Amino acid sequence: MTKPAFDPELRTLLAGMPLSSELTPELVHQIRRMPSPPFETDAERHDVALGEIALTVFRPANLDGPAPCVYWIHGGGMVMGDRFSQIDIPLEWLRELGVVVVTVEHRLAPEATGTTLVDDCYRGLVWTVENAGSLGIGQVVVAGISAGGGLAAGITLMARDLGGPEIAAQVLICPMLDHRNATTSSAQYSGEPGVWTREMNEFGWRSVLGDLTDVPGYVSPALARDLSGLPPTYVDTGTAEVFRDEDVDYATRIWAAGGDAELHTWAGGFHGFDALYPQARLSAAARRTRTEWLARKLGG
Repeated sequence: MTKPAFDPELRTLLAGMPLSSELTPELVHQIRRMPSPPFETDAERHDVALGEIALTVFRPANLDGPAPCVYWIHGGGMVMGDRFSQIDIPLEWLRELGVVVVTVEHRLAPEATGTTLVDDCYRGLVWTVENAGSLGIGQVVVAGISAGGGLAAGITLMARDLGGPEIAAQVLICPMLDHRNATTSSAQYSGEPGVWTREMNEFGWRSVLGDLTDVPGYVSPALARDLSGLPPTYVDTGTAEVFRDEDVDYATRIWAAGGDAELHTWAGGFHGFDALYPQARLSAAARRTRTEWLARKLGG
C-alpha cells in the first residue's frame, strides 16, 4: 500500500533504532524494566502518592505567585511508560513559559483494564485542582502524548460532562483516540517494522479493553458523539503515522461543533517523531509551534 514517506532527516535518524512490527507481553515486560531516560531540571520537585497512582509536581524555582499548570499524561500505548516518560516536553514549557507541571503515573494495561486508566488520570486532575492553593497554580491545561493524548482527551470529556474541573486548554500530541483501528493511515503503517504500527495499536487497545464490549467515549474518545463545549484544543500528528486520520477527524469534529481547535499535520513525521528526535528540524518546528500556541492560550 502506498503511503507518505518519512522526512529525510528523520528517516536517517530512525535508521539506527531497532524496530519491531508487533508487541508481545514479553517485549512489553522487557521495555517496562528499562528506566526512563534521565532528565535535568532546576525545578523544585514534590512527589505525591495518591492510592494506586503517583504524581510528581515540578515548580519553577523562586516562583512568585500563582502560575498556570500543565497536567501531563505520558505515552506508552496504554501498556508502558511512567510519569517521567517524555517529561522533557512539559519541562520545556516550564522553562519557557513558567508553568507548573504535574505529571501522573496511572495504572497500566493489561493489569488494569476498562475505564481504570482514564479514571486514574481524572482522579489526579481532581486532586491537582483541589490543591491549587497549596500548589500555587491557577488555570490548568491538560496535555499528553500518544496514549497520554487519548487519555487527556478522555478526561477533558469527563470534566465537561461531570461539571469540572475547569480546563483552560488541551494539548493532544499524536493522540491515540480510536480503538477501531480502521482508518487508511492505520492500514498504511501495517505489516512492517515501525515506531508504532497497526499491530502494536491493536495490542494496546486489546490490552486495555479486556472484556469491555460497550466502549465509552472517555476510553476511546473518537466514539464521543458530542464534541461541543470543549476547551481550546491543539492537535498535532504526522503524515506518516498510524494515528494521522483519527487525529485529523477529531479536530474536524471539534470545528463542526463550533469549537476552537488548531491542527498541525507535519509532513513526513512518524509517530512521536519530536519526542524521539527533538534535535531534528521538523521536531524543532513542531515543538516551537506548540509552545507558541500554548503561550497564546495562557495569555502571554
